[in-house]
Amino acid sequence: MAERRITHVRQTTTGSPIISQEYSGQHSPNSLSTTNPGLLNPQLKDPETGEPLKPRFKTTWHRFIGRGRKPVGVIQSIKKIYGCSWLNVLLLLTPVAWWAHFDGRLSYSAVFTLCFLSIIPHECLFDYCGEQMALYCGKDFGDLITITLNNAVEVTLAIMLLLKCELKLLQSTITGVILLHLLLVPGFAFLTGGARIWEQDLHPVHTQLNHTLLTVGVLALLLPASFYAAISGSTSTPVSSNGDLPDLGVGTQTDFLSMSRGLAVLLLLIYICSRIFYHNPPGAGNSSLTHALTPHELVEYEAKLEREEPEVNQWVCICFLIVNISIMAITSEWLVDSIEPVRHVSGITSEWFGLVLLPFVAFSADGAVAAGYYLQKALSRVRSKTDVPEPITTLAKAEAIDLSIQFVLLWMPFLTLLGWWTNKPFNLLFDFFEVALLLGACFLVNFVTADSKTNWAEGFILLSFYAMMVLCTWYYTGESDVSSLVLCPGQSAVA
Repeated sequence: MAERRITHVRQTTTGSPIISQEYSGQHSPNSLSTTNPGLLNPQLKDPETGEPLKPRFKTTWHRFIGRGRKPVGVIQSIKKIYGCSWLNVLLLLTPVAWWAHFDGRLSYSAVFTLCFLSIIPHECLFDYCGEQMALYCGKDFGDLITITLNNAVEVTLAIMLLLKCELKLLQSTITGVILLHLLLVPGFAFLTGGARIWEQDLHPVHTQLNHTLLTVGVLALLLPASFYAAISGSTSTPVSSNGDLPDLGVGTQTDFLSMSRGLAVLLLLIYICSRIFYHNPPGAGNSSLTHALTPHELVEYEAKLEREEPEVNQWVCICFLIVNISIMAITSEWLVDSIEPVRHVSGITSEWFGLVLLPFVAFSADGAVAAGYYLQKALSRVRSKTDVPEPITTLAKAEAIDLSIQFVLLWMPFLTLLGWWTNKPFNLLFDFFEVALLLGACFLVNFVTADSKTNWAEGFILLSFYAMMVLCTWYYTGESDVSSLVLCPGQSAVA
């Protein structure tokens, strides 16, 4: 599991010049319209016969139920799930965190720390289950499942913040999660993945679409902010002493709620259409695996998914995910309950709490696995007399950027509509500072990946910009006028 996780950490870069040369003589995508649809891909050959490789499964359902594969037992599946990472030992802290919450003798800081640590291994579990489900669903749907499960921790935490009416903290957390997956995770991936190679490749077709999706998601947050800036000169939204908005403020809040809900519906439609286009593009020979620009390693990965035997039963995996999400949701609720007392004791602003600290729940698992993997490799090289280098990875999937795109186009609108359904006044009017951070990150990431190639220097640039953001956020205290428009009835404007 360590090797699998670290390759995932190194993945968000683009392929090498070797791949570029391999496809430099390809015809246009439309020239593949005569490709035999029964073949997995015209680029992929059977290593033994040299013939084009044919699909192992006749239908998607046959693949999902594992027809023709060796069945995996329940006990074996459970052992594999809980043995997938050394971080799973932190799951033992879950009952301790629950006891600390109900007992009341430990400080809120201790409860927060225990809940924080016990949530970290869930990220590893979701990632492993996503990889196993990809064996049953194929690469395209497997990637969607993996991305969704990797967002599960952040989404669960965001839902708890919404239900607890911590709306301003929720906005900051959404911004922080997007920034972390746009800057920190890809930055480490580009830095480590490109350390021994001139450049790495991203899928060109997916990268172009991702640029558009990311930009429209960030611009959707710019619209309410610019609207508020236009009317703020003549309209104010003061808050009364008891925390209730006066008539003018209530009217302004209602306008932004209606605006945000409309934007949320449109963003959801954009995400749905993009998934349809991605998984079932029009025209023959234009799928993600038969497109002329598809890197060869991507095609080999799909073939590997068909040949590889899963370690976990698919039904056990689904049941485990349901139970795991329930446990994580309860733990997240205790974590949210302890946030406010911890903030008052520590003096940390809610903006830094949401933009930096809470998003680290997701990255802590990847970071810990990566650190442990590098330490293990370093020790093994010191003890070993022969220094055999690892094979260089020339291809990496932009999963971290996909996480941000899904969060801004799917989960952020979902939270807006969920707030509507639960009568929580959550809207998309974010602080100008947060919108500026998102715009800057979007511009930088799109510029770095514009040529579908990246290197370690660009990874260091992304990390540096994230460090700049963390530094500036430490001194940022928020925008009170905007915060007053995301208050639940009876809440005070000053956090």
